[in-house]
Amino acid sequence: MNNLPPLPRGSADPHSSMPPRPKKLSEIPSFLNKLLGGFFSRFGYILKIVWQTGPWILFLMMFISIFQGVTPVIGSIISKEIINELQILVRYGAQNIDFFSSSVFFLIVFLFVYRFLHQLVSTISTALNRIAGEKVVSQVKLQIMHKTKDIDLASFDMPEFYEKLENANREAGNRPIAILSQTFTIISKIIELISYIAVLATAPGLWWAVPVIIAVSVPSAIINFIYRRKNFHYMRRKSKDRRQMTYYSGVSVNKDVVKEVKMFDLGDVFIDEYKNVFERYYSGLKGLIVTENVWHTAVTVVSSLTNLLFYVLIARLVFRGEILIGDYTLFTGAVGSIATAVASLVSTSAVIYEGTLFIDNLMSFMNHESTIKPRLENPITPARNTSHTIEMLGVSFRYPGSDRDVLKNINLTFRPGETVVLVGLNGAGKTTLIKLLTRLYDPTEGYILLDGRDLRDYDVKELYRLYGIIFQDFGKYAVSVSDNIRFGDIHKKFDAEEIKAAAIQSNADAYIEDLPDGYDTPLMRVFEPDGTELSGGQWQKLAIARAFYSDSDILILDEPTAALDPMAEQEIFNQFDRLRADKTTIFVSHRLSSATVASLIVVLEGGEVIEKGTHRELMDMGGRYCELFTTQAKRYIEGGEKN
Repeated sequence: MNNLPPLPRGSADPHSSMPPRPKKLSEIPSFLNKLLGGFFSRFGYILKIVWQTGPWILFLMMFISIFQGVTPVIGSIISKEIINELQILVRYGAQNIDFFSSSVFFLIVFLFVYRFLHQLVSTISTALNRIAGEKVVSQVKLQIMHKTKDIDLASFDMPEFYEKLENANREAGNRPIAILSQTFTIISKIIELISYIAVLATAPGLWWAVPVIIAVSVPSAIINFIYRRKNFHYMRRKSKDRRQMTYYSGVSVNKDVVKEVKMFDLGDVFIDEYKNVFERYYSGLKGLIVTENVWHTAVTVVSSLTNLLFYVLIARLVFRGEILIGDYTLFTGAVGSIATAVASLVSTSAVIYEGTLFIDNLMSFMNHESTIKPRLENPITPARNTSHTIEMLGVSFRYPGSDRDVLKNINLTFRPGETVVLVGLNGAGKTTLIKLLTRLYDPTEGYILLDGRDLRDYDVKELYRLYGIIFQDFGKYAVSVSDNIRFGDIHKKFDAEEIKAAAIQSNADAYIEDLPDGYDTPLMRVFEPDGTELSGGQWQKLAIARAFYSDSDILILDEPTAALDPMAEQEIFNQFDRLRADKTTIFVSHRLSSATVASLIVVLEGGEVIEKGTHRELMDMGGRYCELFTTQAKRYIEGGEKN
């Protein structure tokens, strides 16, 4: 299993949302204060999200909850009156009464109107929850996307942050509207409970029924609350297991690795891993479910016996002639409804509480502070369409959570119009250096200056527009060919001729013209069944076209021609010679033949600069660069570079 693709990142503290449990009686008030304070804070955040989505959602939900709280009692009273009227009519004779003019007929019509309205409001409630749910999910997703847009790249290297992001995306979208719906259900149940208590209080000699029913119902509610809390803790503790199951089930159908899965016969490996993790996850969950339901069964027995007692007592009142049959249906319905309402109140509260704990992931994510931001209150806008000087002074860097410096005490100056090539073996720190130059990260130590000013003094978005960059792991977007090129500078007005010119400069135009719809061809079969899959080299030419299309002052190219053959690479560099003109150009390349025209070659090893100079100067030194260049040249002479 050592060669499997990397698993999703680590798990956050499963108890991070909860205050520490009290160890002394004196600590209980403080514990409850923190517990309730956290709950109301999260619940307020949910209200804010829904209000931002649309205030009408809250108003409609409030109206529906009041209506649904009152109508069950109204329906029970109407049914009681119908049965009582029928009993009286039967007892005293109804032969001489016109049924359609009797009170029974009008009560039945009234009952029909009530049931119609009740069904109508229930239908509206269902539709509201679905519509509001979609809008709230969209609102949350947009908030996450807007937040992600401004979050540091370094944050994605932190397991705790990545966990929050995954949980926010997975859990938070559907939960706000579900929690709010449950909250308004509580309002309905409170109204219903009060109404049925008032009804049962009129039963002769049964004033004591209400406290007994409530007392019997509370244990079931407490069990619900306790096990919702246990369920939350279990889900958080087993977050890694759930992510592993998602990973193992997903990797088998991942189109990027499916070739290796088939060729190396890894299908059964991932199936076995999934089954092992599932069994571990399921065994604990099953234990929780079984234990909870054993407790519920015991409570149900007690509750059923209590209800049986009151049903018998109410039936005796009918038998004695103290109440009518319709009253029996009303009072027995009240007994069942009070018990159900009490249990529902506490259990729904437990569900809401559990839901708000998951919302904590979203709140924590949205409150995450970015560190890659201007240090000045009024940041500087860098000069455009001019040459720039970049200086690195004593720069060292280590990734978040690591104690190892990837770059160590780098001192470099890149002058206007200079072409700089970064050379070194894999892991030397070349790509990391580029990330620092573009301020995707800030140095751990030292300073980076642009035109004599610290990078941190500049407006970040304006600074990014200064660079035309192709990363080693450049983006492949499931959009049209034109859009893939246009993404090089989305602030430009769309111009089909400029897009084509950029493609011609990168030698991409030749294959684009042969595509089914030319520049309008959708790429990748992610959304479109007729999407076109490009080869690695074709994608790389498209990424290079992006750099040609961008109106940038500084070109940064991280292995821009790695997937191209030597002839195509040379054509691209010839184009770059014309493109860069007076621009500062920094590029990384393992093919050292491309470094011969550079005005400055920087050799990195182990995160340190070990050599720098022109090609001729470094060859005369006979050091590391000379060794690397000579080795590659020998391979060409002996039969050409293998690709």
